[in-house]
Amino acid sequence: MGLFSKLDLAGTPTIDWEMTPDYTFGTFESWGGTERIRSKSERFYYFFVDNWGKEPKLCLMERGIKHARIVAEILAPRDKIQRCVDSQGKVSSFEKSFAIDGVLKEWLIANVFDGDDDSMVVPLEAERREVGGKTGLPGRDEPGPAVSLISLPDRPAEMSEADVAALAVEYNFFDRDHNKSGNFVNCLVDNGDNLTVSDRTTGLMWQRDGSDIMSHRMLRREAAGLNDTKFAGHSGWRLPTMAEALSLMERTKNEHGQYLHRCFSPYQPFIFVAATRKPGGYWFVDYKQARVFWASGTIPGGFGRLCRRDPDIG
Repeated sequence: MGLFSKLDLAGTPTIDWEMTPDYTFGTFESWGGTERIRSKSERFYYFFVDNWGKEPKLCLMERGIKHARIVAEILAPRDKIQRCVDSQGKVSSFEKSFAIDGVLKEWLIANVFDGDDDSMVVPLEAERREVGGKTGLPGRDEPGPAVSLISLPDRPAEMSEADVAALAVEYNFFDRDHNKSGNFVNCLVDNGDNLTVSDRTTGLMWQRDGSDIMSHRMLRREAAGLNDTKFAGHSGWRLPTMAEALSLMERTKNEHGQYLHRCFSPYQPFIFVAATRKPGGYWFVDYKQARVFWASGTIPGGFGRLCRRDPDIG
C-alpha cells in the first residue's frame, strides 16, 4: 500500500474506518477498548479533519494506549474538506477534530489507496519535545524585588462560568473573556535544575515541561509517579487549581505564540486544572487563546503541568 510505504510505518498497519475523534477517549484513554487492544504497543490508524487552524486539514492519526501522533497530512481537495466541516453544524469551541464523511472516504480510497500518485501524502516529522537550558530568569538565591506573597485557592473545586469570571477579577488574572485588563504579576526564579521554576509571588514551584495526551485519571497517576520518584528532588506534586494555572497567564505572547513565560515548554499549550465544571465537564486553561475553556469526556487527550508548594520561596 503506497500510503504506508511512503510513511515507512512498522508492522502491518491498516486503516480503522470506524474510528473517530469522539471514540478515542473511551478506546485509548480510559481503557474502554481493552477488548480490541491487546497491548500498549499496538497502533491504530484513522483519518480525521483538523479544524484548529486557519484552514481545515485532512490528517492521518496514529493512536494507541496513551499515544497519539499525527503522521501525515493528506492534500485532499479543499472544497471536499470544507464541506465535511460545514456538515458538522454548530459545535463547541473545543470540539474541532471531526470524523471524515463518506465523500472524503471515497476520495481517499480512489486517490490514496487505489492510485499510484503518493504526492498527496505529506509526512509530518515528530517534533522534538525538550525543555531545558537558560530561562532568562534570576536564580532562586539571587536577591530580588520585595514581593508580597499571595495565597491562591489550592483545593479542587466545582466551578461555574460565573465563578471563573469572579476569580479572574478577584485576583486580577488576565483572561481575554473575563478580565481583559487583568495583570497578575509573577516573580519567577530559576531553580537551576533545568526542570522547574518557582514563583515568589504565589510560593509555587512549577514543572517547566509537562505531560501530553492524558486523561484526568492518568494525570493523577503521573503526579503519583513524580511524587514516588521525587521529581526534581521533591514530593507534593499535584494538578494546579484554576487560580494557580491562571496565575501564569501573561498579557503578551511569547515567541511560541503563547501567553506564557518563555521558560515553560511550548508543547503543553493548554493544561487541565483541579476544577470540574458546574453543571458538567472539565476546566482547562489555554495559554494559546488566553482563555479558560471546558471539555466533555470525549476529549481525545490533553496536557498537564504540575505544581507544588515551595516552602523556601517567598
